[in-house]
Amino acid sequence: MTDPRATERRNPRTVSIDLATPLEIVDVINTEDRMVPDAVASQREQIARAIEIAEAAFRAGGRLFYVGAGTSGRLGVLDASECPPTFGSDPEMVQGIIAGGLPALTRAQEGAEDVVENGGREIDSHSVGKTDFVIGIAASGTTPYVHAAVRRAHERGAKTGMIACSVIPEAVLGFVDVAIVPIVGPEVVTGSTRMKAGTATKLVLNMITTGAMIRLGKTYGNLMVDLRATNDKLKDRSERIVVEVCGVSRAEARSLLEAADKSVKTAIVMQKLHVDRDAALVALERAGGVVRRAIPDAPPPITD
Repeated sequence: MTDPRATERRNPRTVSIDLATPLEIVDVINTEDRMVPDAVASQREQIARAIEIAEAAFRAGGRLFYVGAGTSGRLGVLDASECPPTFGSDPEMVQGIIAGGLPALTRAQEGAEDVVENGGREIDSHSVGKTDFVIGIAASGTTPYVHAAVRRAHERGAKTGMIACSVIPEAVLGFVDVAIVPIVGPEVVTGSTRMKAGTATKLVLNMITTGAMIRLGKTYGNLMVDLRATNDKLKDRSERIVVEVCGVSRAEARSLLEAADKSVKTAIVMQKLHVDRDAALVALERAGGVVRRAIPDAPPPITD
């Protein structure tokens, strides 16, 4: 009997992969992986809707939660953990919840995804409410823990979404505001959803958080300006951005950042408007956090 879940079907193109040479294995996997971007592109409108909902949640003081099990859960936790260093966001803004908790990040917690009641309990324990956005991630579309979490979030008044690489059950669609379903087809190794499904999921998560953060004004053009110089690498990057955008020396950039409490965005507005930190913060607030709306200048052109 054929499994209705696309992620669990056998791939006719890889039935002899156990006899393949290393180079043939690489070629087969690469061929399959090339299907992923098109599958993700087919969901462009749904992903854009998720960006809109996430932006609205953040502007209302709400949070974005990812909920998943296994690979799906790990990808959600990964994306959430990368937002603060990339965008200078509060760690509370984007959070990942994985079935089985912290131990499941490094070691599989078999059966955790089947404990339905734990999904709802996690939502309750995080006090999810009307300003929040909860996205369930389930490659197969059928993970009980994820369904329970999303359903509970819906009951508590939050906006909800689902990301899956197989058809989502109709019953689940009844309590989600947006469904993102990039169908990538059977995996190279049957059921190994850390492969194409995992890649598709990572691409979607990248788009949602990056898109929402851009909308919040975390970039100036394509420069990451809402970061703080908290380590040597970020200090160097911060100084280079201020030098490039403001046309100042390294020493001047360093002084600006110190006066701006190490905030690149604030330093840029201070220099462009010739104001102090407090006035720059007021200008940014009036502009909804978007540098381009707070200052008259466009980002500098790319010269190399």
